[in-house]
Amino acid sequence: MNTTLAKNLYLEKELDAFHLDMDDVVEAASKVISPLGPIQTFAARSPWAGLEQQSFEQVARRLKNVCDVNIYPSDTMFQKAWNQGEINLDFLEQGLKKWLDGQSLELSREVAEQYCKAILLDHASSYKLEDAELKRLVKKVSQLKLQIRKNQAVLTYSQYLELLGDGKVVKELNHHIIKWCKLYVDESQGVWSMPNREEGFYQAWRKLVKLDPALNTTIRKQLDELPNDADFALVEVLNRLEIPYLDIQEYLEAHLLALPGWAGMMLWRSQQSDKDAKLLSDYLAVRISMEWAFIQPYLPLKEKKTENKARLESLISTCFRYSNLSVQEWSRLPLSELKARIALGLQFDQMTRQRLWLEAWEKTYEHQLMNMVTAKAKQTESHEDQIMAQFAFCIDVRSEPFRRKLEELGPFQTFGTAGFFGLPIETQKLCSTHSHQSLPVMNKPQLKVVETLPELELEQYEQRMHAGHSLESTFKTMKHNLFSSLVLPEISGPWLGLQTVVRSFIPRSTDSAIRKARKKWLRKPSIKLSLDHAHASESELPVGFSEEEKVLYVEQSLRTMGLTDSFAPLVAICGHGSRSLNNPYASALDCGACGGASGEFNARVLATLCNLPSVRNGLATRGINIPNDTVFAACEHITSTDELHWVYVPELTDAAKESFEQIKKILPSVSQEANAERIQQLPNITSIYKNPSAEAKRFAGDWSEVRPEWGLARNAAFIIGERELTKECNLGGEVFLHNYSWKKDRNGELLANIITGPATVSQWINLQYYASTVAPHYYGSGNKATQTVTSGIGVMQGNASDLLTGLPWQSVMKSDNENYHRPIRLLVVIQAPKEYVERLLGDNSTFRQKVQNGWIRLASIDPEGHWKSWS
Repeated sequence: MNTTLAKNLYLEKELDAFHLDMDDVVEAASKVISPLGPIQTFAARSPWAGLEQQSFEQVARRLKNVCDVNIYPSDTMFQKAWNQGEINLDFLEQGLKKWLDGQSLELSREVAEQYCKAILLDHASSYKLEDAELKRLVKKVSQLKLQIRKNQAVLTYSQYLELLGDGKVVKELNHHIIKWCKLYVDESQGVWSMPNREEGFYQAWRKLVKLDPALNTTIRKQLDELPNDADFALVEVLNRLEIPYLDIQEYLEAHLLALPGWAGMMLWRSQQSDKDAKLLSDYLAVRISMEWAFIQPYLPLKEKKTENKARLESLISTCFRYSNLSVQEWSRLPLSELKARIALGLQFDQMTRQRLWLEAWEKTYEHQLMNMVTAKAKQTESHEDQIMAQFAFCIDVRSEPFRRKLEELGPFQTFGTAGFFGLPIETQKLCSTHSHQSLPVMNKPQLKVVETLPELELEQYEQRMHAGHSLESTFKTMKHNLFSSLVLPEISGPWLGLQTVVRSFIPRSTDSAIRKARKKWLRKPSIKLSLDHAHASESELPVGFSEEEKVLYVEQSLRTMGLTDSFAPLVAICGHGSRSLNNPYASALDCGACGGASGEFNARVLATLCNLPSVRNGLATRGINIPNDTVFAACEHITSTDELHWVYVPELTDAAKESFEQIKKILPSVSQEANAERIQQLPNITSIYKNPSAEAKRFAGDWSEVRPEWGLARNAAFIIGERELTKECNLGGEVFLHNYSWKKDRNGELLANIITGPATVSQWINLQYYASTVAPHYYGSGNKATQTVTSGIGVMQGNASDLLTGLPWQSVMKSDNENYHRPIRLLVVIQAPKEYVERLLGDNSTFRQKVQNGWIRLASIDPEGHWKSWS
């Protein structure tokens, strides 16, 4: 029997002995990170979606121990929020009393409350504890054998070395892993691709690492002797590192959390195709194998000396400063009371205090929203009989100001619904070889819709497209060629220099001129959509809808948005998108749920389906009767300029034509007022501009603008209810609005679907903004001005950082010292009777878990207008 076969048999026995399936362990460990897709298909993700079976506080403590990352807002943020009236101290006091009620204190309640209030509000005593007295108290307290909370997290060997004061291995390990990941996942930047990529990450790495001149001969030899199979290699190095069986999952988790961006990219790719299914296991095999090789010179590791004495000194000093007692009074305390005070200090640590501040911030916001909504709802009257047109907008918070202005300036009615409009489609635009999943990332497309043209028109259009792209293709080819690249600056310099100058000094005019010239040159014909079902191979999605599917998806969409009767002459389905230049995060400003896609394609598909006579006949049999003179159209709400662009307007009836003309008249005013409200929030706006719409277009067309719009910053609540509930409320572009009538939902199915779909995506958006604000160095992506677009798939800071997972600093901060986004967890408000909410919590264990563990907050408004908080 040869050596390799013997080794493989031995490793198989090891797997059996440990009863360990590495695939299951890796999958369980992967819950600590979030899948990270390419930035051009940006999708909002909660960094902690896989950890919601634990409480928010438990996850916060664990991340603090493993990564030294605090996911609570900083004390400075709390102080500023308090100064701005965003935190009511009454709620802070209520939270403190509730916390104290749950503690077993061997101290009077009055003394405990005095200490906790003093440290919460930073009312420190003026007395000073001298060193000699401190040492005496430490010696006295040391006899009490208090259980000081220790770091119980499983750390990697490299992290442990860093704790010992040597961070060299961590830096070196991360440097090499980043290098190999960049080579493997490269989509477009490298002229030469990584050899043997088709064999998988581990195999490609193993064949090249033995040739890596950045590693010494000993390490290369050790790595070359690893097993050929990634799973066997992972088990072997874990054995060599002597990781206890019960610690293996946490050890893998610690490695994943070390570079959550690159690990998240590997996780995402492993979920996209069968050929990459083992990619995350490969990543761990590579990383831990390299760690094993790097730490050999440091073995055996020294045991870290205990720091209990230093921690005890700090704890005693804190307890003394906020006790309101003098040194003499402290020295006379009985041993039992001294122990009780120190024990309280241990329990009421910084993370507990930050939790109470955050909850008070959230309850203050809820109270303010409650007062606004319940007061305004009583004043609102419905005038549905006067409605000339109806608009279905995405629930995106940026739609709220536009909807409000639209309703103020005309006899119009608006609805809020998920911006993919319930269509489970993959879309393919004209002349594109790639398709895009145009639905939330949590769902999978069921069919494909393609833009089509007659053959002759398509051929002519393709020729114009090819001519337009030929200059760009030639430039790229010359750039990658050794000899032509030497003369490229002289050839392209004058043109690129001129373009930079005009884009810098007249960005709005330049961008508009380029768009018009491109549109005039392409002369895109009126395209058709492949809506009728066509057979496809087993490996491909079917193209188009069957007749039953057309009726089914239209019915679901109309019922979900609450538009099943009282149709206006014109109904506009409004997708949303954004416009900006030189912006790696451009897709983040489109639909955060649908992989950075504009919703205009889905809007066009739905409006077209709604106009089909066969669909209307099918709807009539299901209780939805659309009048003959009602016409559906589609448009796109451009959030960076607050414009409504019509993308599909069929032949209109007389009544619909009258509505359409009325809309066209008031739309410029709607845009002007929405822009005037929105751009005043941008930090570099110092005065009121005479033409806010022109200024908004300048922001969108300026290649140097780091903040073309705020995106979904300051999102804070998700309201599920009738439009009349919020119609008179100025919600400041901070609330997701989803139409819902409990009277039309007797079995609660619609509410359950809204919670499972749009509410969950909104929670992911909320937590991504939250994480990017409270821990920007770990969950954000730093300063836009210093980012590097990497491998065509994401951004880094410099050329050797983690792949950055969240939003840039400019998306959440006004300045270096002032946050714009309010980091509070999403408040879901449901307008429905109490029993509806109870049924929802009883039937949906996942949502109940989110509420109970503090990942989302819940309130409801009953038919009488009474507000109830469930969190």
